[in-house]
Amino acid sequence: MPNLTEPVPLIETRDLSYTYPDDDPSDDVPAVKNVSLKVYEGEHVALLGHNGSGKSTLAKLLNQILVPQSGEVLIDGKSCRDLGEDDLFDLRKNIGMVFQNPDNQLVATVVEEDIAFGPENLGVPSEEIRRRVDEALDAVGMREYAKTSPHMLSGGQKQRIAVAGILAMMPRCIIFDEATAMLDPSGREEVMETACRLNRERGITVINITHRMSEAVLADRVYVMHEGSMILSGTPREVFSHIETLRSVALEAPAETELLYSLNRLGGDFPLPALDADLCADLIAQRYRETKDHG
Repeated sequence: MPNLTEPVPLIETRDLSYTYPDDDPSDDVPAVKNVSLKVYEGEHVALLGHNGSGKSTLAKLLNQILVPQSGEVLIDGKSCRDLGEDDLFDLRKNIGMVFQNPDNQLVATVVEEDIAFGPENLGVPSEEIRRRVDEALDAVGMREYAKTSPHMLSGGQKQRIAVAGILAMMPRCIIFDEATAMLDPSGREEVMETACRLNRERGITVINITHRMSEAVLADRVYVMHEGSMILSGTPREVFSHIETLRSVALEAPAETELLYSLNRLGGDFPLPALDADLCADLIAQRYRETKDHG
């Protein structure tokens, strides 16, 4: 008989809620409201939503930077409520975060020293730190910049150094919290290529918090948040089939899906969604040939 037991999620939340303190309790609105999700080891998950939807607050709850006021976070099936301070410290080592502004994460005047900062604070031996720094630089394609000052780098390169600094602490999961928001298109591509490669080649779990559809389509699964609640979840194909739901919360499907959706409203009959330009072009070309052949 095959083993049908569901694997234990690396990260799970159950009815998670959090409200930031306010001077007037009557004005308190939950930033995260009854959120339940599961992230499995080695997955690439995208968390979508506009500013204020609760995405970043949820990320801080997953990493225990914030403590939930109700509900719970479980790591490897163990509730964080049951963990002591030492265990929470180990948890934070396993879930690294890359923030929106790379300058806020860079602390040293030389790239390799910046990457070594985290392992040094963890008490890692010097020889092991040297090995981790070199491996992290190779992983993000920045070995040639080891002796460079971070302020001489582009935004995308700085963000890759921030990723390397997290990698040197050997986490099982990296949360990218709007990590491409302040970058130009070239920098965004650099960071996303790095994230996807780490997930694909090293099995590192990636949670990408974003409002960019082009990034979300790269994920295995997508969660959509609005006003603190989770409103959609599934594969990119499943989630981006709900075009009207996305529009109701001021989000759009990928441009290719939006194009075919608009053509369908004009009388077309295209299958949805299309998640890349090549598929979209092929569908339109095929429909054109069919129409031409039938006169």
